[in-house]
Amino acid sequence: MSFLTGTYECKVDAKGRLMVPAPLKKQLAAVLSDGFVLRRSVFQKCLELYPVAEWLVLMQRMNRLNRFKKKNNDFIRRFTAGVKMVEVDINGRLLIPKDLTVFANISKNIVVASAINIIEIWDKDLYERAIDDAALDFADLAEEVMGQDDDDHGIS
Repeated sequence: MSFLTGTYECKVDAKGRLMVPAPLKKQLAAVLSDGFVLRRSVFQKCLELYPVAEWLVLMQRMNRLNRFKKKNNDFIRRFTAGVKMVEVDINGRLLIPKDLTVFANISKNIVVASAINIIEIWDKDLYERAIDDAALDFADLAEEVMGQDDDDHGIS
């Protein structure tokens, strides 16, 4: 799968269904029939939508953790808490389960944002707040994360 691109403002209907934006659906065409995994984000009050193939790669990595270490078991349990398999229906809609809607404070207006190989689903107000908060120190963060001088880690 190639990298996903785009940020879209959408609405969730009364049943918790999200119409997948057409440009995003086009990018996901090759994996739509495989389904997705929807989970709580670790760092933010948003949801992460993984194409099944991307989720399996992550699960293979996690499966290498030593289960005889309590912190590994605790991490796996917390990381997979609330995980749901979801599908895009024939009308291009994705049902967000109620417990995940509550976790992410999703009401009607949402933002669907690409995050390289996954999609984040945000309540619109929380997304705007997160972007505004991050803008304050984004230059410093960009320099720290992407501005290394060696060829292996920096981008020019």
